[in-house]
Parts: sequence; C-alpha cells; structure tokens
Amino acid sequence: MPRYALKIEYHGGPFNGWQRQEGQPTVQGSIEAALAVLDKNVEKIQGAGRTDTGVHALGQVAHVDLSAPWEPFRLSEALNFHLKPKPIAIVDAAQVDETFHARFSALERRYIFRLLTRRAPLVHEAGLVWQVKHDLDLQAMRDGAAHLLGHHDFTTFRSTMCQAKSPVKTIETIDIEQIIAPTYHEFRFDIRARSFLHNQVRSFVGTLERVGAGNWQPGDVKTALEAKNRAACGPVCPPHGLYLAGVSYVNDPFERG
Repeated sequence: MPRYALKIEYHGGPFNGWQRQEGQPTVQGSIEAALAVLDKNVEKIQGAGRTDTGVHALGQVAHVDLSAPWEPFRLSEALNFHLKPKPIAIVDAAQVDETFHARFSALERRYIFRLLTRRAPLVHEAGLVWQVKHDLDLQAMRDGAAHLLGHHDFTTFRSTMCQAKSPVKTIETIDIEQIIAPTYHEFRFDIRARSFLHNQVRSFVGTLERVGAGNWQPGDVKTALEAKNRAACGPVCPPHGLYLAGVSYVNDPFERG
C-alpha cells in the first residue's frame, strides 16, 4: 500500500484537539472522514503529535496508507475539497516509503506561542493569541527561560494527566522575540525539542509571563524547576496562543529538488 505524508495547517478553535474522539469534532477525525471519501479502505492516519483543544497548527505532519496510488498534488487538492468548510488545510503531500512514520521518525518538534499585550479587546487576532493587559519585560523572560534549556526533569511543568513514561526531556531552544506593532506588542516564544510533555509549553509560557510581569524573578524559574513539583509551576496559559509550527525529519518528505 503506498504511504503518503501530509503537512497540515489548522485553526484549533472548533475542535476538541487533534486526536480522534467518538462523537466529538477533532482534526484527525475530520481528515480521516475526507480520506474515506477517496479511499473506502483507509483506516486511520498517524500524526506527529497530539494537540489539545484550541491549539493550532502551521506544520502538523501525518502519514496515511492508501490502497491505490495518488499523485501527491491531486491528493492534497482532493482532501482540501472534502475538508471544506472546516478550518483545516493540507498544505503539502508527498509519497514516502513504508519506513517513514510521522511520529517515530521525527527528530524535532517546534512550537510557537503568541502573547499580545494591550488593554483594548482584540478584533483581528481574537482566538489566535493570548492577550494580557500589562507590559512585559522581554529580558527578564529571556533570563528566566535560560533555566529551562537543556536536559532536565520537568515534573514541575508537566500536566498531572501526562502519559509520558518519564518527565525527563531535553529543550534545545527557547527564543523569545518582541514584535512592536502600532496597537500592541507581541511576544513570540519559539520552543524546540525532540518531544514534549503534556502542557509543557503552556506551563513554560505561563510561568515566564509571571517573570515578565514582575511577579517572579528570573531565578524563581530555576527554583520551580528544581522543586520537581507541579504545585511550584506558574499558571498554565490558555491554548489559543499555541501553534505546532513544524516537525523535522532526517529526510524531509516535503523538500523538493
């Protein structure tokens, strides 16, 4: 059976997350329903990672086995037709060999979190960012984030519902950029690791926001990390500012030429 990799973009607002759930609208379930129109024998797709309710994606990756070959561009076009009007787009498709696995072949996952500061209600960015009404100190947040880099036991920043076998992960980068617009300031967190714990990124950002607001000192992040206690974590920020931005592989299935 030919295998295809799909690069997927979606707005997480209308969905109960990525993973298929009986009787609930999900991204995986929506794509599988579209695939079933094209191939009645298709069973399920495998995603590179699960995203929670309200979380968005710019570069989720999934793979699927079909019973007949498709030209990748035609496959993506057909899926997009049957996905309408749901806010999901197959932005690329590629045929891959049977050893490719969207989840287990992944080398790194990249998440972006968007945090906006302004007092007025949001209009165009509503549902796409986390809004706070106070100023934030960029350098303080960068100093706090430095304590989260590297190989650590991240029990403090792990949801109590996390199913990972170990709380130990390696965070490769946490870059925080400030974008100054006429009516707001945006703080964009770019976080990369091979894999993440449940709610880890949202726990990071919620804690670092407290540092930026002046309620925590940068060194308090180190204290919280070393506590290895969920109660030591700062607030977990809402999901709608979070994006699965990309997944990397040894051989990028979407690289042309």
